[in-house]
Amino acid sequence: MEFQNKVVLLTGSYMGIGKTIKEEFIKQGAIVCDIDICEGGYYTGDISKQDVLENFVNKVITDYGRVDIIVNNAPPLFKGIDECSYEEFMYALQVGVTAPFYLTKLCMPYLQKDACIINISSSRDRMSQPQTESYTASKGGIHALTHALAVSLAGKARVNSISPGWIDTQNQEYSGPDATQHLVHRVGNPADIANMVLFLCSSKASFITGENICIDGGMTKLMIYHNDYDWSYNKR
Repeated sequence: MEFQNKVVLLTGSYMGIGKTIKEEFIKQGAIVCDIDICEGGYYTGDISKQDVLENFVNKVITDYGRVDIIVNNAPPLFKGIDECSYEEFMYALQVGVTAPFYLTKLCMPYLQKDACIINISSSRDRMSQPQTESYTASKGGIHALTHALAVSLAGKARVNSISPGWIDTQNQEYSGPDATQHLVHRVGNPADIANMVLFLCSSKASFITGENICIDGGMTKLMIYHNDYDWSYNKR
């Protein structure tokens, strides 16, 4: 029970990967102070707002007085260049990059020995589909923010990021090309990411900082051409 009574700050905890991360930390005895725009957790609020982040951290420090782990998981807005407005793009960056930066800044005076920060990026930080600019830019930003923070917080906290690939959050079954385009022949699930979060926050990962780990079943390593692996290209 390495995480017994550790204070974990977690953003985006209501469903999917965030919900599983929360559950796994609780199983290990951690105190999870989560924030989500949906009600039901420790704190409800929109992390794009400066005052929400400040009030959230003030509550955590009032209640517990310290921070051991930060997991920046809240997903940014997913819109492409054809439809995404200026305001929507800025909102995506506020949720995906500015909030992780500012939350870390607010928590710096309260970080405990062996503190860890985990940023959830995406395999879209290195590859794209059409019409994904707001999300992809945010994930690329948090990827780069990770190694910058790791350098600035050297000796205070280890900072790493995780880039999930295709993660099914609806508990569906996949077969055929959906599965075989992954080297492990399956789509990922939230536990695949949560397990890595807990590993990177543990003493077993004490020599790892500034790194990004892509968890995608090998999907970004497989070069696929027309008619390979049950996949064919249909030009639009």
